[in-house]
Amino acid sequence: MTAELPPRTRGVIALLESNCTVCMICARECPDWCIHIESHTETVETPGHARPRAHNVLDRFAIDYGQCLYCGICVEVCPFDALHWAPEFGYPGTGSADGDGAVAELVHERDVLATWIAEVPPPPPLDAAAEPAPETTATRAVRGGSGTARRPGALRGRT
Repeated sequence: MTAELPPRTRGVIALLESNCTVCMICARECPDWCIHIESHTETVETPGHARPRAHNVLDRFAIDYGQCLYCGICVEVCPFDALHWAPEFGYPGTGSADGDGAVAELVHERDVLATWIAEVPPPPPLDAAAEPAPETTATRAVRGGSGTARRPGALRGRT
């Protein structure tokens, strides 16, 4: 008998390749260095621009799940929402009762990581009782002065 898992349970990390800019933040912040990224730079000439622009192109994005701690730091630090948790638990390499699966199969390349993106559940709805985000409100409160003098403990009236 298998237990019913919560909908946002961590499974594997899925890659939304179109959002990846090869910034390498996920690989640098990973505590066990299980993310392997390779890229190259291509120069693209855009009409109307004075000079050609360089763009990073993703060649390889792989995660070694044999080393992964499933901590989620890479998902949290990705500024472009390219990494997401997908509720997949039967991926290759985890082994089975009859001995199938191997540790060598625990390194998954971007093609496999991209297939799991379809299984990523939508984020939970926002709390209806929460205050609206400052970016969404039409008018914003204007502060008086630089803000330093109004801070508790600030030195007032001293020269």
